[in-house]
Amino acid sequence: MILCDFHVHSRFSDGQMTVAELVDFYGKRGFGAIAITDHLCESESFLGRSARWLERSLTERSFPVYIETIKEQAERALRVYGMIVLPGFEVTKNSLLNHRSAHVLAIGTDRYVSADQDPLQVAREIRSNGGLAIAAHPVHTGVNEPQTYYLWNRRHEYADEFDAWEVASGPVLYNEVRDSGLKLIASSDLHCREQVSSWKTRVDCERNGEAILDGIREQRVEFVFYMNQMNEQHSGSKLEC
Repeated sequence: MILCDFHVHSRFSDGQMTVAELVDFYGKRGFGAIAITDHLCESESFLGRSARWLERSLTERSFPVYIETIKEQAERALRVYGMIVLPGFEVTKNSLLNHRSAHVLAIGTDRYVSADQDPLQVAREIRSNGGLAIAAHPVHTGVNEPQTYYLWNRRHEYADEFDAWEVASGPVLYNEVRDSGLKLIASSDLHCREQVSSWKTRVDCERNGEAILDGIREQRVEFVFYMNQMNEQHSGSKLEC
C-alpha cells in the first residue's frame, strides 16, 4: 500500500511552500506519492479575475512553467525519495453563492483546461486528457469558509462523470460522502505545513503514476488519518494558515 496525498498547493497559487519544498516535506515523511494541484481559476468571473490578479491562480502564461517545475521535481523526488509526484491542478469555480461553487481536481495530466466552462465539461476534458477528475470537498468542510455544493447537489446525475469524490480534504471525514456509494479519495488540501495532519489515501498498486491512477479508478484504496510526528525547526515565525 502506498501512502498518498493527492490535493497539495504550492506557491504557484495560494500555498506556502515551493514545489521543491513540498517534495522534501513529503519525501522525508515517507510518502509514496503526491499530486501538486494548484488553483486554476476562471478568467471571466469577478472572483476568478481577482484571484489571477492577486497571483493566487495558475494562468495560461504560468501553466507551462508550472508543469515543467513539477516534472523537474518529480525526477528529483523519485531519485532521492522513491516518491512519485503527479502533475495536476484544481479547476476553481467560485461564486458568492455556495450552491453555485465547484472545485474539480485534475490528477495525472499536464494539459491545460479552461476553467471558463461548465464543471461537467471540465471533468470530461480532464478525463479525455488521461487524468482523473475528482470532485473536491463537495459537502460542508466543517470549517467556517466558502463551501462548494454544486457537484454534490448533482451527484446522482454526475456519479459516473468523476473518478472519485473527496471523502475528506483535511481532518474532517465527510460521513455523507462516505455513505453515498460513490468512488472515494481522501487528501489534505494542504496549503501550509500544519495541514499535513489529515486523512490520506493508501493505494494498493505498484509505485508508478499509471498504476496509482488505475488504483484509484478501481478503488483499491483505504483511508487513514495521518498525524505528523516530525519535529522540524523552521526559520522565522511559525507558519499560519
